[in-house]
Amino acid sequence: MDHDGVQRDKKTSFGPKRQDRFSKNGRPGAAGEKRMQRSNSKGKPGFGAHGKAPGGVDRRGPARPAQKAPADPNAPSSLSRKVALDIFQDVVRKDAYAGLSLDDRMKHANLSQLDKRFCASIVYRTLENLIRIDYALSFFLKDAEGLETTVRDILRISACQILFHDRIPASAVVDEAVKLTRGAGLEGLTGLTNAVLRSLIRGKDEIKWPAPEEGARYLSVMYSVPQWLAERLMDAYGPETAEKICAYRSESHYTVIRPNLMKLNDEAFEKLLSKKVWEVEKGAAPHAYRVRLASELARDADYLAGNFSIQGESSMLAAQALDVKPGMQALDCCAAPGGKTAYLAETMAGTGRVYAWDVHEHRVTLIKAMMRRLHLENVRPVVRDASTLKEDLAGTMDAVLLDAPCSGLGVMDDKPDIKYRATPESVKELAQTQKKLLDTCCQYVKRGGTLVYSTCSILPEENGGQVKQFLASHPEFVLAPLPESFDEKWKALYTQDGLQLLPHRDGVEGFFIARMRRVK
Repeated sequence: MDHDGVQRDKKTSFGPKRQDRFSKNGRPGAAGEKRMQRSNSKGKPGFGAHGKAPGGVDRRGPARPAQKAPADPNAPSSLSRKVALDIFQDVVRKDAYAGLSLDDRMKHANLSQLDKRFCASIVYRTLENLIRIDYALSFFLKDAEGLETTVRDILRISACQILFHDRIPASAVVDEAVKLTRGAGLEGLTGLTNAVLRSLIRGKDEIKWPAPEEGARYLSVMYSVPQWLAERLMDAYGPETAEKICAYRSESHYTVIRPNLMKLNDEAFEKLLSKKVWEVEKGAAPHAYRVRLASELARDADYLAGNFSIQGESSMLAAQALDVKPGMQALDCCAAPGGKTAYLAETMAGTGRVYAWDVHEHRVTLIKAMMRRLHLENVRPVVRDASTLKEDLAGTMDAVLLDAPCSGLGVMDDKPDIKYRATPESVKELAQTQKKLLDTCCQYVKRGGTLVYSTCSILPEENGGQVKQFLASHPEFVLAPLPESFDEKWKALYTQDGLQLLPHRDGVEGFFIARMRRVK
């Protein structure tokens, strides 16, 4: 699965269809249910009856003329919240990818840069913390899952602002939520929206959260990961590391770029970068540079001229592991959108051949566009299903890279909707696909050649488990060491199953890389 700076658009099912696919995790236990009932029967004020005595007489006396506060020029607009709601509902109601929906709706919304940042923040923070948000709201709602879906989603993005946006006044959040409810044609539910959010503001510090002793349930609610995933991570890594994996939220917002190795070495690229207004620092992978304060990098003149590419550091390491040389015949089996293909072609200095396959024609079009931008002449993109053997190419490749379709859970910090898409059933299906691809693609490797298997997953059944199974059934292959070009810190993490990269520990995307050599 790619992490080459472009969001995959391959559909992955959320599982069985239901009105709200994000509502089944993080439900309170018995104590929480009792608290929830108490909250609804006693603690919650009556809708629309604040400050009035029986008969509708206002105890506060005659109303004073309203004093309109001056508008805060730094306050996000109502439209930014409306667009955020639309994007959020695209994800939870229509199975859309958050990144793709955000890009699409931003193109058609007349938002300032401030509003765009705020809108993206609401969407991603709500998705990052959705199970925890639902758990908190359950203390102030009698039947959250039975609530009108738009109102429920308004409450979710509003609760996110109350719980996770410290600089947003709570009163403004409530007012805007009421506007959203009214704007959705749900005037009759504005009182409920107002009351629930005000109850949350008053009672958020008294919510009884799960205790650490509750294990997977604690991880699920507090860090908003499905409980089955929390259990799987605890089994694989132990409770302490599993909590670090679930808790990880990157504080550094940067984009990783690298030079076109056919045109620029690192020194020349650093000179080019010194003329930009960006903040730049060296990355953890060779040729990687972390860039901040750069908006719309894909429109930068040097990007369009083919001087650099946007690519994740772990993705670079996967391509580097193949250790290609000029003149080789290399195959990138699941290549789109083409980041690793480009890395291989450039490393080979435009010589030899890099065959780039993808099963979807529109994704092969992305590879062709990449070739034109970078002026790569040694790439041969083809629409092909890599799980079906092309017999005339068997035993002809010096190097084969299989970056297999996977759950993507190694990049769930960057793409939080991924963790809700994955299910035990989908992971099992992916593992079967990965095995079939390995069994097929290994046949293209010539004797003495190299096979690299990689994923952007952190689950052993997609990674080390696959390698163990493959080597046991393919004695013609052995696990090979990482190339000399790899930093010693990566070599130290390389085990008999391969290299498992973890974001919280290694500061790069969660990725798995195994390098194997054909010996007979």
